[in-house]
Amino acid sequence: MRILIVGAGAVGFHLSKHLSEEGHDIVLIDPDPDRVSHAQEQLDILAITGNGASLDVLERAGIEKTDMLVAVTNVDEVNLVAGMSAMQYGVKIKIARISNPDYFTHPIPLRSARQGVDVMINPELECARETYQLLQSEAATELAFFAEGRVQLLGLRVRPDAPVVGVKLAELAETIKNRQFLTAAILRGDETIIPRGDNRIEADDLVYIIGESRQMPRVLELAGYQDFRLRRVMIAGGAREETVYLAQLLADHDIDCTIIEPDRERCLELAERLDKALVLVGDATDQELLEMEGIEEVDGFVAYTTSDATNILSGLLAKSHDAHRVVVRIGRIEYIPLVSRIGIDAAVSPRLSTVNTILKYVRRGGVLSVAALRGIDAEVIEFSVSSDSRIIGRRVADIHFPEHSLVGAVQRGDLIIIPDGDTVFAPGDQVTVLALPDALGAVERLFA
Repeated sequence: MRILIVGAGAVGFHLSKHLSEEGHDIVLIDPDPDRVSHAQEQLDILAITGNGASLDVLERAGIEKTDMLVAVTNVDEVNLVAGMSAMQYGVKIKIARISNPDYFTHPIPLRSARQGVDVMINPELECARETYQLLQSEAATELAFFAEGRVQLLGLRVRPDAPVVGVKLAELAETIKNRQFLTAAILRGDETIIPRGDNRIEADDLVYIIGESRQMPRVLELAGYQDFRLRRVMIAGGAREETVYLAQLLADHDIDCTIIEPDRERCLELAERLDKALVLVGDATDQELLEMEGIEEVDGFVAYTTSDATNILSGLLAKSHDAHRVVVRIGRIEYIPLVSRIGIDAAVSPRLSTVNTILKYVRRGGVLSVAALRGIDAEVIEFSVSSDSRIIGRRVADIHFPEHSLVGAVQRGDLIIIPDGDTVFAPGDQVTVLALPDALGAVERLFA
């Protein structure tokens, strides 16, 4: 596929790297010559200096022979104009990163602009939603939902006293009745393992479980975790729009919310917009302030400041005061895998949330959803099996899925199936597959 990406910031660069490594033909546009030079040196792509909203620049980039345009600059208007321009050239798929909520809530005056964009992605809203999901579980380092929420992928770290420590996966499967989940991947140190029956789970493994959502409390118990209920959340940092979105989500679910923000004027603005949140002027790294506001009593702590370093520091302070769940916002995508290693429960990134959404439209073979995992270099893809698919009527054992892939779940009507080698695919099945990068192409071809 030929993909034109407008914007060589963190999202555009990461997306270009990811897709070029999969063999797509990538053209990247950015007005900053230093960014363009860096991308050209680091990636196997064509990078062009220029304004992505300019017709001359788009034509120089080959817009007329492009299959997909992805506009991910930090300027909403540039992204919208790029999409409108691409429409004139017959580009099939046009995706724009849009942060200003006015473009979503006031569609009538912007109807012509919206018609030029097939998909509008709000990174801050997606990040807030993901944060809320991660706060719900005492264990989750990552969460993703498939099959209309009935299938869940859960990443968690196994506690030393967990019942599953030292047990082979085959033995575990034999002892659990009516099991509707499986271990899809294990991260042990720097090694990613796509496990088989003779693999054992060890203490401190980061494991990824795919299964029926209703059975995830059972998984948490096996990994050494107790029941958890979210009642009170503290948010460090109110300058970003993610804070507003998350506070609104918490209020909708009757969860108490306290926001700490150093800018007094921003605090006044937040207090006017969020009538159910307590907004305080202060520094989230001030240990005395955190103690005074009851950090020991919060169930969830979220660091949303404008600094990665401040988010990590305040997150570690919260953990030292026994906050049950700590989620931090990380701007630099490459730092995300490090977060769980230093004791913080989970990390979120608006940039990676944007990439996840975009990948769904790049994948072939009836892709319904995509989740790029943070802790390991892998993707979970949900496919719809078409009536003319080559895998219909064949057993999983006979299809020869790539070595670094695993079929995690199959939804067939109202039934969720955790497959084994004898499972046979049928038209209309929704199939969830985990795959490492070297297996993605082969997996897509099987479902094409």
